Amino acid sequence: MSMLLKNKTAIITGCNRGIGNSILKLFAKEGANIIACIRNENELFLNSILCLEVEYGIRIIPIYFDFENLNDVKNAIIKISNLKLKIDILVNNAGVASGSIFQMTQLSDLEKNMQINFFSTIYFSQFISRLMSKNSSGSIINITSVSGILGSVGTLSYGSSKAALNFATKNMAIELGKFNIRVNAIAPSVTKTDMHNQMDKTAIDKLIDNSAFKRVAEPIEIANVALFLASDMSSYMTAQVLRVDGGLLI
Repeated sequence: MSMLLKNKTAIITGCNRGIGNSILKLFAKEGANIIACIRNENELFLNSILCLEVEYGIRIIPIYFDFENLNDVKNAIIKISNLKLKIDILVNNAGVASGSIFQMTQLSDLEKNMQINFFSTIYFSQFISRLMSKNSSGSIINITSVSGILGSVGTLSYGSSKAALNFATKNMAIELGKFNIRVNAIAPSVTKTDMHNQMDKTAIDKLIDNSAFKRVAEPIEIANVALFLASDMSSYMTAQVLRVDGGLLI
C-alpha cells in the first residue's frame, strides 16, 4: 500500500469531528504521525486515536487548547516545542461560524470569528513555520471557505474571517517560499458536518441548486485534497486557494 505521508509529522487543529477528523484518519492511514489539537479532552476521541495508532502503527499525540484564548494557544505552542519533533505539515482546520445579516451582526460575533479563524490561526502558524524553516521544508494548509470568496447573505463575520485567511495564505506563501515551505488553502462549500447542521436550510438548498453536483460535500472529499497538498505530489504548488465546492456557479 502506498503511504504518501510515511515518516512525516503533521499538526492538525480542530480534528475532533467533521473535516478535521476526516483529515486525521486519512493522514494516519497514509503513515503520518500526528499532533492532534482539540479544544477539550474527550474519551471517545482518545479511544478513536488509540485505534488508529494500533491499526496503522503510527503515533498520535493529543493537545488540548482553545483557539479563542490566546494564552491557551501560547501554552500549546510550548507543549509542541517541548516535543522536539520535526514538523512537516500543519493543517489549520479549527474554526467557528456564526451567521446574521450585516445590520444585525454583533461586534462580539465579529471578534470571536476573527480571533479563532484568523488571529489565533496566524499566531499559531507563525510559531510552527519557524520550526519548519529550521528544516527548510514544510506544507501549511489553511481550511477556509467559499464564503471568504463569494459574498452571501448572513455570512459577514464568518466570511470576513475566511477572506482574511485566504489573503494570508498568499502572503505566507510568498514570504515562506525561501524556506521551501508551501502554503495553500482549501475553500470548501457546504460540507456534511456539524456546521452544516446549524445552517439555515434555505441557504443550503440555494447552494446545492447553484452547484454542478447538486449535493453537499462529504468530509473525506475535502480530506483527499488536504492529502494531496500535504504530500510531495504537490511539491511545486503554493499560494493557491483551491475551491472544493462541487462546481458552485455563483
